[in-house]
Amino acid sequence: MEERSVLQVGGSLEKAVKGEYSIDVKAILAEAWATTSKSRIAINVGLLFTLSIGIVITLIISQYLGGIEEVFKNQQSSALLNIIVTLVVYPFLVGVEMMGVFHAVGLKTNPKLVFAFLKRGSWVAICALLTSTLVTMGITLFVIPGIYLAVALSLVLPLVVEKRFSPLKAITLSLQATRFQWFNLFAIYLILFFLLITVSLPLLLLGNGSAALLGGVVTMFGLTYVAPLFYNVKGILYREIFGMQLSIAKGSANDIDTTFTA
Repeated sequence: MEERSVLQVGGSLEKAVKGEYSIDVKAILAEAWATTSKSRIAINVGLLFTLSIGIVITLIISQYLGGIEEVFKNQQSSALLNIIVTLVVYPFLVGVEMMGVFHAVGLKTNPKLVFAFLKRGSWVAICALLTSTLVTMGITLFVIPGIYLAVALSLVLPLVVEKRFSPLKAITLSLQATRFQWFNLFAIYLILFFLLITVSLPLLLLGNGSAALLGGVVTMFGLTYVAPLFYNVKGILYREIFGMQLSIAKGSANDIDTTFTA
């Protein structure tokens, strides 16, 4: 009979809520870049598939709401479209988020992971909707609370699928844990935001001229690195804060097979 054991990688829930973890901004970005340089195809393909679903759903729903131009003019229609797209897209997008988590603990990934967590899709969709609503309310009211919540709740979806928490429990735990290192988390996301702006500059600067195509190509190429980098960073943050359990199987030849336990 195969012998198996459980390995805890990174932090833990118990330590997270006590603030017993550290966030080294430079080290996390360096590790994420090294990971991205070696494995970015799966995340890019997963994102492309998810984006395609979002575009198709947007076009279909917009037709029922009077057309895409009418939707953008009407605040209620725009809000309804946003809710529907969130509910449909996030059960697939969470697979991309988990690719970053898997990379952070040394597991290989493939684009099919976008389908791997659909059985938790309803919980993921509800959690995504609650999170986006809280962030939007915070930004609408005072801006700063919205920014705080966007950072503090950035890791809730993996908690729903990997730890199998309910949306409310995931949100509560994330708020409890991230408050200890919020400024370091904010610094990391701010750096990623500036990277996004940087790779977008060719398109912004050349978008209206004869070199628009070149600008678009350069920007798209940059995004094939920045987008996976973002999710790999989130994966490392999740590992360092909440940790992850892996199932270790030892073969007769002392080979070790490492798999996801949840």
